[in-house]
Amino acid sequence: MIPAAVAPPRGRLASLEPAEGPPAAGRRLLVARRSGPGLEHTTMERLGAYLEPGDVVVVNTSATLPAAVPASGGLLLHLSTELDDGRWVVEVRRQCRAGSRRHHGGRVGRRLDLAGGGVAVLEEAYPQPASVPSRLWVATLEVPGGLRAYLAAAGRPIRYGCPERSWPLSAYQSVFSWHPGSAEMPSAAGGFTPALVTELVARGVVVVPVTLHTGVSSQERGERPYPERFAVPAATAEAVNAGRRRCATVVAVGTTVTRALESAAGAGGVVAAARGWTDVVVTPERGVQVVDALLTGWHDPEASHLQLLEAVGGPDLVRASYAAAHAAGYRGHEFGDFHLVLP
Repeated sequence: MIPAAVAPPRGRLASLEPAEGPPAAGRRLLVARRSGPGLEHTTMERLGAYLEPGDVVVVNTSATLPAAVPASGGLLLHLSTELDDGRWVVEVRRQCRAGSRRHHGGRVGRRLDLAGGGVAVLEEAYPQPASVPSRLWVATLEVPGGLRAYLAAAGRPIRYGCPERSWPLSAYQSVFSWHPGSAEMPSAAGGFTPALVTELVARGVVVVPVTLHTGVSSQERGERPYPERFAVPAATAEAVNAGRRRCATVVAVGTTVTRALESAAGAGGVVAAARGWTDVVVTPERGVQVVDALLTGWHDPEASHLQLLEAVGGPDLVRASYAAAHAAGYRGHEFGDFHLVLP
C-alpha cells in the first residue's frame, strides 16, 4: 500500500533538479515497494540490504562514446546509432552556452565539415517516414584514422543544458562499462562501485551482464524509442531463468537492461540468448515478463522511460515516488540519485 500522505494527485509528475556532476560521496536511493512499507530513503551503499541471496542483478556493459563532434557553422553532430551498413543515425544540433539546442537546418545531401578533418553527409531522414522537420538523419561519415580513434581525438561526451561544466569521458562510464557503443551514458549503474559489487557477490547476489547500446535521447522529447542494438549472452539467460524458477527477484539495472531482457523473452517469460536489433517498447499495456524489480535514475516528466517504469511499478507508485523524491530534494539526470522499485 502507498501511504495516502505521499500519493500526489493525478497529472504531471514532479520534476527533479538536475545534478551538476559526479558527486564526491555516495548518491541517494529511494526504495519503493509495490506492496509493504511504502517508500524508504537510503543510499546506494545500502543496496545489498534490500536484496536476498540468489537474487539476480542484470547490468549493462555498454560503454559511452565521445559521440559529440563539433562541426562548422557553430553546429554539433551527435552520433547516435551505427547501422549494419556502416552509416550512422545522427542528430545535428546548434552549440550554445547551455550546451546545445535543436537545429532545423538538416536536408538531404547536406555536407557537414567536422573537427579534425572529418566529413558527414546527410542522406535520408530517420526513421522513415519521419516527422517534419526531421530531427534524426542517416549519414555517411568520412573520418581519418578510423572512427574510434577519430572520436577519441575530436569527440566529447554528449551533454545538454546540464551539467554546466564539461566532465571527462570517464565520468560517463560505470564500473561495468566494457563494450563501447552508447551515444549517452547508461546511467542507472552509475552508483555502483567495486566495493558494492563485491558486497553483493559476497551476499550471494548473482550479477550478470547484457549489452544494449543507447542512442540519443529521442525518448526525452516524448518520442517513441527507436531500434537499438543489444545482446543477451547464453549464461545470462540461464542465470535469469534459474532465478525465476527459484522465485528469486530479477533486478534490471536501468531501462536499457529491461528492454534487452524483455526482447530476449519468449513464451512464458523464458529468456534465450539473443543479439541484434530490438524494437520492443515496454509500456504498462504491454507489461513485463521477466523483470521483477528496477533500479533506475530520475527521468524528465515527458520521458517515455516513465512508461517502462510504470510497467514495472504501476502508475500510483511512480507518482508517489516522484512526489517524495521532489520533496526530499533528490537530483535527476545522468549524475543524479536513484530509484529502486521492488515487488
